[in-house]
Amino acid sequence: MLNKYNKSSNEKKDIKKLNIFNKNLTQLEKKSSKWKDNSYKKRRSNTKTYINTNNRGNNRIKSKNYKNNKEHKTNFQIPTDSIIKNIYIPETIIVSELAHKMSVKSSVIIKNLMKLGQMVTINQILDQETAMILVEEMGHIAHASKLNDPESFLLTEYNNITSESLVRAPIVTIMGHVDHGKTSLLDYIRKTNVVFNEAGGITQHIGAYNVTTNHGSITFLDTPGHEAFTAMRARGAKVTDIVVLVVAADDGVMPQTREAIAHAKISGVPLIVAINKIDKLDINLDRIKQELISEQVIPEEYGGASPFISISAKKGTGINTLLENILLQAELLELKAPVSTPAKGVIIESRLDKGKGPVATVLIQSGTLHRSDMVVAGVSYGRIRSMLDENGKSILEAGPSIPVEIQGLTEVPSSGDELLVILNEKKAREISLFRQGKFRDFKLEKQHPPKSENMFNNINEKELRNFLIIIKTDVHGSREALTESLKNLSTNKIKIQVIHNAVGNINESDINLAITSKAIIIGFNVQADASTRKLAQINGINIRYHNIIYNIIKEIKSEITNLLPLEKKENLLGLAEIRQIIIVSKVGTIAGCYILEGLIRRDSKIRILRNKSMIWTGELDSLKRFKDNVKEVKAGFECGISLKNYNEIIIGDRLEIFEIHEITKNI
Repeated sequence: MLNKYNKSSNEKKDIKKLNIFNKNLTQLEKKSSKWKDNSYKKRRSNTKTYINTNNRGNNRIKSKNYKNNKEHKTNFQIPTDSIIKNIYIPETIIVSELAHKMSVKSSVIIKNLMKLGQMVTINQILDQETAMILVEEMGHIAHASKLNDPESFLLTEYNNITSESLVRAPIVTIMGHVDHGKTSLLDYIRKTNVVFNEAGGITQHIGAYNVTTNHGSITFLDTPGHEAFTAMRARGAKVTDIVVLVVAADDGVMPQTREAIAHAKISGVPLIVAINKIDKLDINLDRIKQELISEQVIPEEYGGASPFISISAKKGTGINTLLENILLQAELLELKAPVSTPAKGVIIESRLDKGKGPVATVLIQSGTLHRSDMVVAGVSYGRIRSMLDENGKSILEAGPSIPVEIQGLTEVPSSGDELLVILNEKKAREISLFRQGKFRDFKLEKQHPPKSENMFNNINEKELRNFLIIIKTDVHGSREALTESLKNLSTNKIKIQVIHNAVGNINESDINLAITSKAIIIGFNVQADASTRKLAQINGINIRYHNIIYNIIKEIKSEITNLLPLEKKENLLGLAEIRQIIIVSKVGTIAGCYILEGLIRRDSKIRILRNKSMIWTGELDSLKRFKDNVKEVKAGFECGISLKNYNEIIIGDRLEIFEIHEITKNI
C-alpha cells in the first residue's frame, strides 16, 4: 500500500514538472524570433514528448528524434548539385595537392587514375597533361598555369579589387649614343653632380629618379649607352611612356642612336629629340635633322610627330622647353593608374649588399606599395622591411610612377621581373618555388630517358672547345649584359660557357668552382678579400678585375682568336704548260714548262690538270732555268721542274701554281 502511494505521488510530481516545463517552453517560443518560422513550429509540434518514469532520480525529457536534435537546430541541407571548380594546374603537381585543389580525398584521385590506366601513390608527381585530363573527367574546369604567368596561378582576392584610376607622372627614358650627354641632361634636371662618379664616363646600370619640376612631376630612367647594354635599354623602353632621344649636335646620328630609335618604334611610345651641345661652335642643326629624317624620325615642323628641342645640358639652355614638351605629351597620353589597389611594379635594378642583403630598385606601375607588404618578384619573395626613395630617405608607401629601393627579399631578383603584392605569405612562397622550377627539374630527370638524337648532340658538343668563365658583378643589369655579350663571342669551334654568374664580391666558393672546372673569373666592379686572393694564388686561378665592359669583351675576344685554328686560304700565282719531258738518270722526270700567266716559285704548290680534270696536287722538288736553280720564274719564260714523288706527266698537261696562306680567323 505504501509502495503504491509512493508511486502515485512520484507520477504526480513528474506531471507537475512537465506542466511547468511546457509553460516555460511556451513563453520561450513567444519571445524567440525563431518561432516565427511556421515550418519550424510545424516540425516542433509533431515531436512527441514523454517522461521516462522508470529511471528514478534521473527523470529527463526526451524527444522521439533525440539523436537528430542538432539537425533541427540548423538550416543545413545536403547539396544535390555538384560544385564545378576552376582548377589551375602547374607543369607538375603532386596527387595530394591536386586532391586538395578539388576538395576531395586523395583516394578518389587514385581511383580515378586507376580507371585511366595509371597506378599512382599519394606523393607521386603528375604531369600537367595527365592532371588536366583527370580534372575534366571529374567534372571540373582545368586551366594550365604558365611558368611566367603568376596571375593564372594566384587565386587571391586582390585580382578582383577595383579602384578609381588617377593621373600619374610620366615615365621618361633617356636614350642615345655614348657621350652624347644623357647623364649630363639628367644631372642638370636633378641639380646633382653624379656624372663624374661613373667609371669611364659611362652609366653602368639603369637609375630611376622621380623629379618634381616647376611644370610637374616626371620619373626619369637613365639607360647606359654601350651596345653591350642592348637588353637593358630594351627593358627601359618597355616600362616607359616617353623616350627622349639625346643626339649630340657635333656628332650626329650614331649606331646606338639608331638602336634607340628602333626600340622606341617597337615600343610604340612617343619620341622627343633633344639635340644637345648646341653651345659648341661649328655645329649644323640642319644636318642633324636630315640624318634623323633618314631614320624615319620626322620633326613636327616638317609634319612629323617628334618635337625637336635644341638644348645644352651644360648651360641649361632649352631644358624648360624640353620639360614642357614631356608634360604636354603626357597630357595627350592621358596617363592614369589605380592607387588604392595592391601594388604592381617592375624591377629596374638589383644587387646583393653585404650589410643589407638583396636590394632591388622597383618602379611602381599601379597601386600603392607599403612597407611590410608581402611581395613576389621572379623567383624571389619576402616582406618589405625597408623602403627608400631615390634620395635615400625612408618612406612608408609609394604610389604609381615612383621608384623605390626595397629590402627584405629572399634573394636578388632579375632586372625586368614583375613585382606583385601577394596577400598570402604561403601563396608567395608557393609561387617562388614554382618559378624556381624544382618540380619541373624533377620531372625532366625522372620522365625523360636519354634519346638517340640527344646522344648525337652530346657527341657534337664534345668536339667543341669550351672556354669556361665565372662572372661576378656589382649589379644584376651588368651581370646580364656581360653574360650575353660574352656568349655572343662563341664560334663553331669554341664555345663560351658561363658556368656561374652572380651579384656580389668574389668569394672562396667561386675559387673552388674555378679550380674544379678550370675556369677564369671575371670581376666587374667587385673585389676579392685577402683570403680569397690567397686561395686563388695558391691554385693558380686567374682573376681579372674590370670596370669597363668593353675591355672585358676585347680581352676575351683576343684570347679566343688565339685559340682558334688558323684558316687556310689559297692564292693562285700562275699557270704553266708542259711542252717537253726529259728523263734524267738518278734524277727522274723533268718537265720543260712555259709560264703562261703569273709566275712560279720554288716553294709553290702544283695542281696538274689534264682534259680539264685535276689528277694530282703536290709540291715542287726543284725549279731550274737552264742548269741554274732559281727562286722564281715569271710569265713568258721557260723553266724545268721536277715534282716531288710524282712522274706520271705528259706533254700538254696544264699546271696551276698556287700557295697556301694561314690566316687568323676573325670572330
